[in-house]
Amino acid sequence: MTTNSQRWVRILLILAVILAANVLLNRLFFRLDFTGDKRYTLSTPTKNILKNIEDPVTVSAYFSEDVPAQIAQTKADFKDLLEEYNKRSNGNVVYEFINPNADQESEQAAQQEGIQPVQVNMRERDQVKQQRVYLGAVIKQQNQKEVIPFMQPGAAMEYALSSSIKKISVTNKPKLGLIQGHGEPPLNELNQVASALSVLFDVQPVTLDTLTPANYKGLMLIAPKDSFVTAEFDMLDSFLKTGKGLFVAINRVDADIQQSRGTSLSTGLETWLTDKGVTVENNFVTDIKCGSVSVQQQTGFFSFNRPVQFPYLPIIQNFADHPITKGLEQAVLQFASSLSFPAKDGVKVTKLAFSSERSNTVPAPTFFDINKEWTNNDFTQKALPVAAALTGNLVEGIEGDGEAKMVVIGDGDFATNGSGQQARQIDPNSASLMVNAIEWLNDDTGLSELRTKEVTSRPISKELEDGQKTMIKYLNFFLPIGLIMLYGLIRLQVRNRKKNKWREARYV
Repeated sequence: MTTNSQRWVRILLILAVILAANVLLNRLFFRLDFTGDKRYTLSTPTKNILKNIEDPVTVSAYFSEDVPAQIAQTKADFKDLLEEYNKRSNGNVVYEFINPNADQESEQAAQQEGIQPVQVNMRERDQVKQQRVYLGAVIKQQNQKEVIPFMQPGAAMEYALSSSIKKISVTNKPKLGLIQGHGEPPLNELNQVASALSVLFDVQPVTLDTLTPANYKGLMLIAPKDSFVTAEFDMLDSFLKTGKGLFVAINRVDADIQQSRGTSLSTGLETWLTDKGVTVENNFVTDIKCGSVSVQQQTGFFSFNRPVQFPYLPIIQNFADHPITKGLEQAVLQFASSLSFPAKDGVKVTKLAFSSERSNTVPAPTFFDINKEWTNNDFTQKALPVAAALTGNLVEGIEGDGEAKMVVIGDGDFATNGSGQQARQIDPNSASLMVNAIEWLNDDTGLSELRTKEVTSRPISKELEDGQKTMIKYLNFFLPIGLIMLYGLIRLQVRNRKKNKWREARYV
């Protein structure tokens, strides 16, 4: 028999164990992550960044309170992430949460720091009202500051935070050269790509006749239009001999939508690339999975723009398992050309991106018929390579035991923003494809893998027919109800049997 004193001893022991466990777990912060994409597990690059922090980093998180559930979840996820950063950095990452909606002074402070509000519809007492919501953060270290103006719910939080810390903590960044002199887009027409690259590199324009290979970590050659001279190819060879990386996005064909025609484009670069082991074909890739163009249509006295599917704008969703393409959902190309790979000893080719299972090529020159009715007979090829990585003996005489590295993409415009009235925002995945490739060529931190680490939709299959989708939808709705009803019937039968046995036992 248990006495009162024994009960109190047990209670005190249980409380002591709970207290000790809390102290221990507070010091040994960890989380169990059962998600398929490990979205709640810090990556190795982040752990390395946090381990190497020398001066304290302060994160001021400006998040509104009393917001819809989805936005509130974003705040909770960000707070959990900051808590883990604090533990992993041995307290070098400190944070605070500020509610900008608390008063006018707090709101002005948030806006002065660069945090921009968004309008969100909220329901209150059966009425819908708009409220300004803040979801941003300011990261500071000494005199350096980086701003995350808006944290998109479901976005890659770890990349945004880790890259910001990396950006303000790294000094003397290696130089990355953007080759100019052949009609290539200037740096200000690559805003999204340049912004992402600035985390690890100092991107500078450079011409091949003034290039000093030792001064640059890597080179980018994007959409040249004018011809190269032999001395410039010699300089590219000299750069590759150092074992550094070269990124090439080339337009082998040119499209004039206004004139509805596509022509060949020759700069001499395509011949140089063939000698390295990759040929950019003189064709246009067409794909049943494609973007659209706006066509003006006249109806009576009215005219309006109508979007029309245009197979010359392939949407690439078929990627190889490679660090460059890891996590990418899609990339939108513009008048891309397919790649082929003539045999070259000592060169390893990795195909990175492909067209869909229903695609084709159209040789240049060609005429664009915007109003053409495309059928399955127009798409007789599949998985045409449009991007590739090459490593190995690309040029004779490589220094030391290293190997040359190059990434080639058969479209030069897919990641350019343009300028003036032609400026546009590009698909973030398209920018990530270019940035990932450049970082893979020139950086070994692995930070690029975080850029596409986010909460994404994971459909059972992208190729389901409408009937199959309808069947799955109704199955998801009715199956749980049916299982509950079946469980209820089984439980009812079991209870009835017990009652019958009980009655029989009483009358025996």
